[in-house]
Amino acid sequence: MSATVEAGVPRRDVGSLGSRVAANVWIRFIVRRLLGLVVGLAALLCVVFFLIHLVPGNPAINALGLNSTPSAVARIDRQIGYNKPIFDQLGTYLDHLVHGNLGSSFITNQPVTQILSQGLNPSLQLAGLALLLVMAVSIPLGLLAGALTQEGRHRRLEFAFTTITSIGGAIPDFLTATVLAFLFAVEFRLFPAAGSGSFAQLVLPALAVAAGPIWILARLVRLETLNVLAQDYIRTAHSQRLPWFTVYGRHVLPNVLTAALTISGLLFANLIGGAVIVENVFNRQGLGTELVNAVLNKELVVVEGIALLLGAFILVVIVLVDVLLSIIDPRSLARGS
Repeated sequence: MSATVEAGVPRRDVGSLGSRVAANVWIRFIVRRLLGLVVGLAALLCVVFFLIHLVPGNPAINALGLNSTPSAVARIDRQIGYNKPIFDQLGTYLDHLVHGNLGSSFITNQPVTQILSQGLNPSLQLAGLALLLVMAVSIPLGLLAGALTQEGRHRRLEFAFTTITSIGGAIPDFLTATVLAFLFAVEFRLFPAAGSGSFAQLVLPALAVAAGPIWILARLVRLETLNVLAQDYIRTAHSQRLPWFTVYGRHVLPNVLTAALTISGLLFANLIGGAVIVENVFNRQGLGTELVNAVLNKELVVVEGIALLLGAFILVVIVLVDVLLSIIDPRSLARGS
């Protein structure tokens, strides 16, 4: 009996060795991403804290008004620790943050955590539906445009597509929201113009948030489709007379999805920012409305909490997209480990 050896390793151990290597690669990948997330969250916290404290004015004066007395201002300063050195304030803020305390509103005395919990769900609904619209529309649109314009065909269609996507991606969210509200809520009366209690009230805001990213992603998907269609293995598949749905479904679409997921984290950040603006156009309750009210009332502690939550959520989504991309395309896992 002779043991079969492959590269110095018995054949029966090759499979287990490959599994251990793959597990180690995944462990290194997860650890690196978690460390990157922790560093990103720490940097975000410091940036938000120092930017808020660089805003001119005193929170106590903003809360009490211009006619406040020096003794009342001093009392509020001691209460919130504003009379301490900046790094002592940072240490106090971190200690409170660990215990789930982000402060309270000066006007309503409502805890910031309660304000965030009330506004987060409507904003996530809006951003989530907008993201689904972006992926559902832009990927088929980009695939179709790439298939029709490959190898220099249909020059006029290519010109029209690039022009429309450039203009559509440049239109501000608030302008799109205003036009949609005027057309579909005022003129045709198909959807409500304001509110956040039903799905019908969510349609127009989601369309307004998704409109710009749809054009941007569709343009990127078209470029990626053209790159994939130019590869040798696609030419081989065509030479074998494979059906078009097999070529696109098995070879083109996975590569396009990988490219789309790569930038979906950044797109989601754009969607969150758009949701903050669009919520105010449609008078929709959410973090955007709370943020605008906090800015108008100069409640910096509420602004700080909302900015920190939105930034942290975007960082977490980017990491999750990175993990999902590695599951779909293991080659990116090998590069990123």
